[in-house]
Amino acid sequence: MSAYAARPLRSRTADLLASNAQLLSIAGFFIVMVLLFSAISASFFSTGNLLNMLRQAAPNLIVAIAMTFVITTGGIDLSVGSIVALTNALAAILLQLDVSWPIVVIGLILIGALIGMLQGWFIAYQEIQAFIVTLAGLSALRGIALLMTQGFSIPIASDIGFVQIGRAWIFGVPAPAWIALIAAVSGFVTLAGTRFGRYVTAIGANKEAARRAGISTRVIVTWTYILTGIASAIAGIIVAARLGSGSSNAAVGFELEVIAAVVLGGTSLMGGRGSILGTIFGSLTIAVIGNGLILSHVSPFFTQIVTGAIILLAVWLNASVFSRLASGVAARS
Repeated sequence: MSAYAARPLRSRTADLLASNAQLLSIAGFFIVMVLLFSAISASFFSTGNLLNMLRQAAPNLIVAIAMTFVITTGGIDLSVGSIVALTNALAAILLQLDVSWPIVVIGLILIGALIGMLQGWFIAYQEIQAFIVTLAGLSALRGIALLMTQGFSIPIASDIGFVQIGRAWIFGVPAPAWIALIAAVSGFVTLAGTRFGRYVTAIGANKEAARRAGISTRVIVTWTYILTGIASAIAGIIVAARLGSGSSNAAVGFELEVIAAVVLGGTSLMGGRGSILGTIFGSLTIAVIGNGLILSHVSPFFTQIVTGAIILLAVWLNASVFSRLASGVAARS
């Protein structure tokens, strides 16, 4: 019998590069964007700007963490922006009716979970495409918010505890950033280290095989949409508390930014592969681009064009260049 030969270090390094190519690419792109905008604007690296950027990025990151689970199963949720708007408007309306703010917070989270469960039921049990169900949710929920507010912005009193959810500072860091950190850690542990996370990945890789293996695919898929509903409600609460008002026009285009953050992070739109760390970098990259363009005095009418072009470039580099380079390294080893 031949003696066991250890794998060359080069081969193990190549495997590491190949398996983490997309995460490494978005991390590298994030660093490039940070260095670029810090060179353009001296105030980019100021403590105030960095903390403000974290506070503004928190709602996107919270929902993007939940969206990672949905997209990993091979689904998509286009309704998250409308859920943010609905809970945002409801928060202001209920607070003006003198409902206790803790009850408002709990109630809005339950409403978000109910919306997610309803959409998940149509998708998982009635087998209607997620794109269609959540597109209907995008339209209907925004319409309900518009109907309730009549298109007006509803102010929230600044002397109640509710506004501290979006404005408080804990150990020198904005409260929304702490909430986003809790969501990120919870999402990472759940996707990478729990049975639920493994089931989510298995369903995205091969739903029929997962079902035959005894996984309750319908229940798992429904729960992923419940997660996005809860996350969107939390994001709506944070936005309402930070701005001190509720509006049906909040979070317009929010769903596209969330999906972009997830895809930038390397989660496959076809399902079967998800990365919470990648999503974190994707969300922060979008926040850095938006903040950096403002500090660079780029016209707001031009900002969306530049942001879209940069995101497309990053996804292309992620999918076409870095992955091929890593595969090539692995093949040569």
